[in-house]
Amino acid sequence: MKKFLVNTIWAVGGIALALFCLSACTRELDVQQAYDFSLEVMPVQNSIAKGETAEIRCSLKRSGRFAYTQYTIRYFQPDGKGYFQPDGKGCLKMDDGTIFKPNDRYPLTRDTFRLYYTSLSTDRQTIDIYVEDNFGQLQQQTFNFNNEDTITK
Repeated sequence: MKKFLVNTIWAVGGIALALFCLSACTRELDVQQAYDFSLEVMPVQNSIAKGETAEIRCSLKRSGRFAYTQYTIRYFQPDGKGYFQPDGKGCLKMDDGTIFKPNDRYPLTRDTFRLYYTSLSTDRQTIDIYVEDNFGQLQQQTFNFNNEDTITK
């Protein structure tokens, strides 16, 4: 009888513990898909002459990884016309040879990459670089280039 009572107490205690532990669980898995990221950029020259190219070294830093996350990159030149328009102020190119059109999205397949901005103007130039993931998170970097000819005058 004593053995039966001890076994019963253990059984009831085990069931109570199992119910307590399992009551907090849900049937749905909590899978995080969108992870924060940042766009780190090495220092960039701030003066450039017409025809000169500035290198922009970029690195995508992710706080986590989800296999189906896709990143895109695009640029905008707020105070000048784009490369494919008359009197364009500059041209932005990826290290794989892709020449960017302003505000068009291009897939970003690597975490470390280089951009090359070539000045086509003697004016001050500004470019905005946008990197976005397929969950709507966005990182922006702005680069200002003064013309070397106007600095030395």
